[in-house]
Amino acid sequence: MTHSSPTQSAPPRKIIIDTDPGQDDAVAILLALASPQEIDVLGITAVAGNVPLALTQKNARIVCELAGRHDVKVYAGCDRPLAHSLVTAEHVHGETGLNGPKLPDPTMPLQDQHAVDYIIDTLRSEAPGTVTLCPLGPLTNIATALQKAPDIAPRIQDIVLMGGAYFEVGNITPAAEFNIYVDPEAAEIVFKCGAPITVMPLDVTHKALVTKPRNDAFRALGTPVGTAVAQMTDFFERFDREKYGSEGAPLHDPCVTAWLIQPDLFTGRHINVEIETASPLTRGMTVADWWGVTDRAPNATFIGDVDADGFFALLTERLARL
Repeated sequence: MTHSSPTQSAPPRKIIIDTDPGQDDAVAILLALASPQEIDVLGITAVAGNVPLALTQKNARIVCELAGRHDVKVYAGCDRPLAHSLVTAEHVHGETGLNGPKLPDPTMPLQDQHAVDYIIDTLRSEAPGTVTLCPLGPLTNIATALQKAPDIAPRIQDIVLMGGAYFEVGNITPAAEFNIYVDPEAAEIVFKCGAPITVMPLDVTHKALVTKPRNDAFRALGTPVGTAVAQMTDFFERFDREKYGSEGAPLHDPCVTAWLIQPDLFTGRHINVEIETASPLTRGMTVADWWGVTDRAPNATFIGDVDADGFFALLTERLARL
């Protein structure tokens, strides 16, 4: 590699990962921790979603330790949605949320501070426009922070989230994607907050499939991380194979991290996205005005496509560093 160019690379982007691990959340966290030149993980906040909060905060710490990063601060947040009872997804992720590999219980501590207060304090203390929020689960923590401290909204650099769907429609109901369905009221608050938003919906994540050759590449890394990721995606994929007849499991959440590192892998449109909260039939639906048929103002960049080979090349190369 030559270093003849005098250009200074941009400093790493400061992010908070808000998550409900989940095998795909785990891979998203590992990708971020493997990419310190592009990403500075300030902290990880856990929310109830795929599994209850007691497991998501534990799983977040297990993943940090798998990456050899006992120094990452993990905070527990909201244990239920704003307005409804919690819906979880053990049927997809297994009873622990991280079924597949046998990983030891974490030894690193959970931070005492509540995740919502950590998010607020961080956005107030860092320079405006320098912190990106990366929600990988239901948006309860982010919405609660925005409700509690409306002054943080203009300080957010970006919200890059995994959630929603348009062409792929729903994966937990016929109309709704899981993360948005679990807490549509929170999603509505986030989508109306005025911060720049980038959405990784099922439309793009269902194109990031872990096929057998891609999973073999993880296993061939021969590292604890490579083996664990291969075992996680092996477990995770049985559900999608049965449901969609697809050739592997979609890696939903790592699309968020990959976009931060290599945005040119993705294409999308800046459109209006509204969240349905009232209808019993379509509650939690992301109503994405992809075709521009309304006069509602665009509020989100809705990603529609990914270079899947490029995505897996990046993921495998980075996981090899851990």
